[in-house]
Amino acid sequence: MTADVAPDRRETMLAKIADLHAEQTKAVEAGGKYIARHKERGKLTARERVDLLVDEGSAFLELMPLAGWGSDFAVGASLVTGIGVVEGVECMIVANDPTVKGGALNPWSLRKSFRAGEIAERNRLPMINLTESGGADLPTQKEIFIPGGRGFRDLTRASARKQPTISVVFGNSTAGGAYVPGMSDYVIMVKEQAKVFLAGPPLVKMATGEETDDESLGGAEMHSRISGSSDFLALDEHDALRIARRVVARLNWRKAAYADTAYAEPDLDPDDLLDLIPTDLKEPFDPREAILRIVDGTGADNAVPFDEFKPLYGSSLCVGWARLHGREIGILANARGVLMSEEAQKAAQFIQLANQKDTPLLFLHNTTGYMVGKDYEQGGIIKHGAQMINAVSNSKVPHLTVIMGASYGAGNYGMNGRAYDPRFLFTWPSAKSAVMGPQQLAGVMEIVARESAEKKGQVFDAEGFVEIKKMVEGMIEEQSMPYFLSGMVYDDGVIDPRDTRTVLGICLSVIDNQPIEGEMNFGVFRL
Repeated sequence: MTADVAPDRRETMLAKIADLHAEQTKAVEAGGKYIARHKERGKLTARERVDLLVDEGSAFLELMPLAGWGSDFAVGASLVTGIGVVEGVECMIVANDPTVKGGALNPWSLRKSFRAGEIAERNRLPMINLTESGGADLPTQKEIFIPGGRGFRDLTRASARKQPTISVVFGNSTAGGAYVPGMSDYVIMVKEQAKVFLAGPPLVKMATGEETDDESLGGAEMHSRISGSSDFLALDEHDALRIARRVVARLNWRKAAYADTAYAEPDLDPDDLLDLIPTDLKEPFDPREAILRIVDGTGADNAVPFDEFKPLYGSSLCVGWARLHGREIGILANARGVLMSEEAQKAAQFIQLANQKDTPLLFLHNTTGYMVGKDYEQGGIIKHGAQMINAVSNSKVPHLTVIMGASYGAGNYGMNGRAYDPRFLFTWPSAKSAVMGPQQLAGVMEIVARESAEKKGQVFDAEGFVEIKKMVEGMIEEQSMPYFLSGMVYDDGVIDPRDTRTVLGICLSVIDNQPIEGEMNFGVFRL
C-alpha cells in the first residue's frame, strides 16, 4: 500500500515541524541571560540535571514543553517534566527551571505539574522532583494559592499508594515549597545551596524578632544533621544526582505487567508520514497509511500488521488489532472524517471487545464530528453517538490518543479527547481542534444574526457582517491550532509524526507498570 502523495504535503509538514522546533526552543531558552548567570555560579540547568539523572543513552520523553504558550508567561511554564529511565526504572521527573523567574510557579506551572502527577499516579511511576524554586508567582497568587495545595496532598497520597517520591533540593524551596521535600519519601539536599524553610530570615525577624541566617534556619547541613528533614547531604549537584540514582536503584521496583516486547519494524517507512496529511484538512486521507507506518510489521512470523475489524461496515471509521513494540493494541482511526450511526455502533462494540480482552486502545483523530441532518436525526444519530461516548467513558483499559488532523465537535469526545482522560494525548503539527471549523462557526453566527434581525423586523447588514465573520474565523483558526491547545495543557505535547511510533512505544511500556483490567459494566445503552 502506498500513500496518495500530493507534492506539497511533505513541504508543508516539514515547514510545520521546523516551526514546532522553533517554538520548543523557546522553552529551552526561556531563561535568557539568566542561564549564563546560573552557570557562572557553578550550577546546572534543569535539563542538564535531567540528563545526568536518567540512564545514559536512554530516551527522555519530555511532556508539555509548550505549556503557557500564548500566555504572559514563558513557554514551558518554568518547569521541565517528562518520563525518564533511572537505574532501569521508568520515573516521572519534574524539574524547576530556576533561570525563569527563579523557578517561580505560575498558573500554567500548576496545570503542568498536576498533569505530571496524574500521569505518575495512573501509570504507577515513582516521582522525582528536582527542586529549586522561589515559590509562587506572587502577582498571580489568587490563581495559585488555593489549588496549589493539591500538589502537597498528591505527594502524601502517592506515598500511601507505595508510589515512591524523591526530592532533590538544589537551591530555594521555601514557604509552601518547603513541603515538597517535607512530604517526599526520600530527600537529598545539596550542601551550601539548598535552602528549605517556611519563612526566610527577614520574615522571621518581622514575625518574632529573632535574628538568624539562611544556613542555620534552613540549610542542607542543618537539615541533615539537626532537623532530620534531609536524608542525604550531597557535596554538590553531581553528587546529589548520583545519590538520587542510588535511591531509585534500591526501590525494589518491578513492573506489574509483563509484556513480550519482541517486535518487527513497520513494513512501511515512517518517514512517509510526512506525505500523508493533506494541506487542506477537508480533504480525506486513508488512516491505514498511518497505521502501517506506526505499528509492528510482518516480521519473521508473517503476522498481519493490522487485522481490521468489520471492514465493510461503517467504513468512515477504521478499527482493528495490531502490535506496537510487541504490545497488543486496538486502534480506532477516522477514515473519512464524519461519524455516522454505523461508525458509532461499530466503535462501541470494538471498545467493549478491547475491554473484554484487557487490550489498550489507540485513537487516531481526523474527524469533523457526528453527521447532522434530518435523515440522520431520524435514524438515531444521537443515541448511536451516545453509545460510542458511553463506551469510551466507561472503558477501563488504557487509552492513547493522537490527533493527526481535524478533531471537531462531539467527534473529539467520541474519539477520546482530553475530557475523557486518555493516559496520554499527543498532537501532530497538522492538528486542529474546536467546536467546529472556523468557516462553519462564522457561518452559523451569520445565520443566527440574520434570523434575529428578521424577527425584530430589521434589515440585516450583510456587508457589515463580513468583517465580523473574518474576525471570528481568524480567532477560531488561532484557537484551533496545536500550539494554542498545547499551551493550555490540553495535550501532552506536539510531536513530529515520524516520532509517533517511538512516543507510543514509551507510553505503552509505562502503562505496563499497572495491571490492565477491562470493564464490562457500561451502564445503560440507549438502543
